[in-house]
Parts: sequence; structure tokens; C-alpha cells
Amino acid sequence: MNTKLIKKISMWVGIALLAIILLLGIIIFATWHNEISTLFSIDHVRERNDEHLDGDVYMMEVSGGFYLDKFVQQGGASSDSELIEFITNNITKGLIDMGLSESEIACSSFTAQTEDGDRLFGRNYDFSKTNTCLVKTEANKGRHASISTVDLQFLGIDVDDDELGLMDKLTCLAAPYAPLDGVNDAGVSCGIYMSYQGEETVPTNQNTDKPDFTSTTLLRLILDYADDIDEAVEIASSYDLHDSAKTSYHYMVADASGRSVILEWVTGNDATDNDGSARELVVTYNDNDAHIGEIEGACDYQWITNFLIQPGYYDGIDASEKKGYDRYERIYEELAKTDGIVKDEQAAMDILAIVGRRTWNNDDGNGCTVHSVVYNLTDKTALWVSNENYDDPTAVFKISLD
Repeated sequence: MNTKLIKKISMWVGIALLAIILLLGIIIFATWHNEISTLFSIDHVRERNDEHLDGDVYMMEVSGGFYLDKFVQQGGASSDSELIEFITNNITKGLIDMGLSESEIACSSFTAQTEDGDRLFGRNYDFSKTNTCLVKTEANKGRHASISTVDLQFLGIDVDDDELGLMDKLTCLAAPYAPLDGVNDAGVSCGIYMSYQGEETVPTNQNTDKPDFTSTTLLRLILDYADDIDEAVEIASSYDLHDSAKTSYHYMVADASGRSVILEWVTGNDATDNDGSARELVVTYNDNDAHIGEIEGACDYQWITNFLIQPGYYDGIDASEKKGYDRYERIYEELAKTDGIVKDEQAAMDILAIVGRRTWNNDDGNGCTVHSVVYNLTDKTALWVSNENYDDPTAVFKISLD
């Protein structure tokens, strides 16, 4: 064959291959440009320390809207499997399977005000050793930007992995759907806490004609769509709740005005609350909670651990069923000293340290306090500490939504 012809054929084959590669690149970028940007943002900010039960800490900035509007438009999800299917089909286009799981978590939260008038939301997340990710989302099509914390074990990432591999990073694309706590750029903060309802801990599983959400997706909807606690309550009231992982949860939400609410789904008392479909949402406001108890009625702030606060719920039940009641009393004891006014964010963090898993004799059976965070609802910032390392500057992070 003519040498010139061979060269010409080779040249055109090369050009064709290059065009195909460029076209594939354009298609991949057009399809997954937000996901690619998110993957490249993942930053390993703190190494694990197995002796102290410290997991790794990562940060991630999410580009785009992660299909949340579409999730809402389709009516949410009534189970973890439906949520996983949605995430897999939309974020990875069905090419990569993803998973979500949850386990027993013991936590504490409170609201407070600084001497300068800033509104705060403090939270401890008590669990076993695990890896965590601080997730920052951007404002998107009328939705709020937010900072939230995600336990990567809930995404199925091995707690003993020393570094996230490519598949782990791809799995992290589901992180926005699994927040445990967070704050948005309107100054609305929210946290989720186990509530151990029923004789054998029965999950809430409402089945009306309302659209559906699962445990952490409620928190995500509040962070993205709520301007204040009234809108947060409206969101919670507009959906059927389907608790994840065969357990039950309640929530606390606060906003920059100083108002807060505790959201609980309940029917009967702890001995009879065994039908998750019969539960109804009960909203308890910080400025209208005298029926809860004398001390609650006298306080402008709120605090929460792992038992339902509704009067009479534990009548005739052994006191041990009120999980976290010792933490509830201890938090109140500290806040009552100054009527819920703390010097600054660090003073609020000091209260979280007092009720940390390993700092005092308590009834919490979990291994450690995985993270402590103080969200400033006025400044829209987060003061975040890894695994009770309160005096270690390398374990303390300050993140802003500005």
C-alpha cells in the first residue's frame, strides 16, 4: 500500500479518535460537571487517631443542587431503599450503586445567646469511632446555602479506611442527603436525635396522602428551604415521616430570632407507642412550653437529648427508659447558671465539653463524642471540634457561609 495513503489513513484515524475522546469528555463534563467539581473539593483535614477513637475528618464543597428540587417534586421517598434508588439514578446515572445506613446515636443540643446577642445552637454527636465530613452546599435556585455534618459510616464507608479511595469519594456525593446537624444562610439550624420510642424502639412510619421523607432528608429540606422556624414547622407538617434504620428520631430547630422548636412524632405513651403509622407531629415552641415542665416554661432557651419531652409519656415506665435524662439535667444545670446567656461561642462549646461522652460519669453507652459544634445563627458560622479534642487547635475548625 502507498506510504502516503497509510499516513493519511493513520492521520484521519487519529483525528477521529481524538474527536471521539473530546466528544466523550464534553458529554462527561456536561453530565457530571457539578459532581466532578464536588469530588475535587474533598479535603482530608484531620488524620485518625485510633488510640483516642478519632476517625478521619474531611471537608467537601458541593457544587450545584444535587437534584434536591427533583427529589421534592417526585414526592420524596418513603424508605431508605427509595432514597438510595433516587440518589443512584440521578447522581451516578445508575452507573454506581450507593448505600445509606443508620445506627443508634446518643446526642445532646441546646440553644443559647451570647452576651453580644448572637443566637447559638450547640450540639454533641455521641457514637462510636467513625469518619466524618463537613459538607458545605451553595445557594441554588431559591434554596439556601448550608454547612452540615455527615457521618460517613452512614454512607457505607469503612470506618477503618485511612484514606478515601475513588469509590469512597463517589459515595460522598450522597452526603447532602444524610446530614445530622447544620445551619443555613438564613440562620436556621437543625439537629436529629434518637428517641427510642415504643417497647422495642419502633420507627415512625406515617402513611397518609402527603408526600414522604426519611429521617435525614427532613433535615436537608429544612436547611435548604426554611427561612425561619415557622417555615421549618410547615415543611415538617407537609410530609409523612418514615424513620430510617428501624429506629425513631426527634428534632430541634432554631433560627436567628431566638425562637426554637422541638419536633416529635408520638401517640400514647412509651408502653403503647408501638404503631409508627399512628404517630402525629407534636410541635413544642421555646416560648410556649410551660406544659412540658416548670423549668422549661421559665426558660427562653431549649435543650434536648434522647427522650421525648411530652408530659406523661413515661408514666409508669422505669426511669431508665428516659435515655439521656442525666445529660438533659446536666445541660440545664449549666445553662441555668446564667439564664441561657453565655459569654461567647467558646463558652457554649465548654458546656458541650461538660456533657461529652468521656468527660463525666453518665448513662451513655456509646464510645465517644464524635463531634461537638456550635452554630452561630447570627453570623452563620460553625465552631466545630473533633472527638472531644477541645484543647487541640488542630481539631478545631471555624467555618463560615460568607
